[in-house]
Amino acid sequence: MLTTEFWRKHALGGATLILLGLIAFLWFRPPVWVEDLRRPAPALSWRTTGGVQKLADLTGKVVLVNFWGTWCPFCRLEMPAMQAFYQDWRARGFEMVTFSLDEDPAVATSYVRRQGFTFAAPAADAYARGAFGQVEQVPTSFIVDRQGVIRHRIDGQLRYGLLEELIAPLLAENDDRGRTGAGGRM
Repeated sequence: MLTTEFWRKHALGGATLILLGLIAFLWFRPPVWVEDLRRPAPALSWRTTGGVQKLADLTGKVVLVNFWGTWCPFCRLEMPAMQAFYQDWRARGFEMVTFSLDEDPAVATSYVRRQGFTFAAPAADAYARGAFGQVEQVPTSFIVDRQGVIRHRIDGQLRYGLLEELIAPLLAENDDRGRTGAGGRM
């Protein structure tokens, strides 16, 4: 039978419990860094089943460009939130492309298909990795506005709420401009 002496010896102190809680929090909800940018998006293209798609072809839409890998646990955790956001916001002028950094593109293609993701997920070549400023870690994402300007760089795991916070204003801002004329007021 366990005695009070056993519990005193093995009890966790308050500081230990706080530390364990912090570790668990960071594991399940790691920190995310958002950097505001204002630079033109690169001339980037990728292969699709229908041919070649260019980032410039998506001008007029707000585009999330994401770099990920199947071996990255945070990437796998963010993908369902990205898919849900894509489904909810695509009709409002949102588009998404996720570049896999897997050495074998077939691994990423198989993963995307198994999970039922419907967004574009091509393999990233050396040019794609460097085009946005040498992507060194994953997940890393960029948000490109309707005029083809990179507005945000996000280092870390995306969540639906963060996507909504960063993308909804860009969609609304551009909707307002379209309704009132080029930058005019109603």
